[in-house]
Amino acid sequence: MEMENTNLETATLAAGCFWCVEAVFDDLKGVTDVVSGYSGGHTENPTYQEVCSETTGHAEVVQIKFDPNELSFKELLQVFLTVHDPTTLNRQGNDVGSSYRSAIFYHDEKQQQTAGEAIAEFGAAGIYDQPIVTEIKPFDKFYAAEDYHQEYFANNPNQPYCAAVVAPKVAKFRQKFIERLKK
Repeated sequence: MEMENTNLETATLAAGCFWCVEAVFDDLKGVTDVVSGYSGGHTENPTYQEVCSETTGHAEVVQIKFDPNELSFKELLQVFLTVHDPTTLNRQGNDVGSSYRSAIFYHDEKQQQTAGEAIAEFGAAGIYDQPIVTEIKPFDKFYAAEDYHQEYFANNPNQPYCAAVVAPKVAKFRQKFIERLKK
């Protein structure tokens, strides 16, 4: 019988469409689970349609369980800040609205501090031409998205949005972070 790892930490990140973000983090060494969902809003148990209507205040997020002995929160954020455009407010590509905002919902003070440091380091390094607008907010609640959103890219690689948007993002991630991929 396999022992459950009790040293896992949780990260809740918003980087546009959760299909893209989930597909990237599913491949990252040290990540044990990724669930697509909603966070940062004011409506209890929102549906995808409600979140897309921009009336609930939620962002599409992924909640990531990871082993800090294999992958630090800072390393996780380095991937996060690389695989989406953290300089566009309420937008990722053609996905527009506050539900597609860039945000880090921290679970403790250490995560809050690390998030601030990671964003400052990316800004100081001049990686992006524009300032990073990623929100750093306290985590409140997470609502898992409907079942059909879970593992969406893995289950629907030929769906037009997946082929046009998700697949190139995943390919870029795999190329840039080849040494961090699960075997």
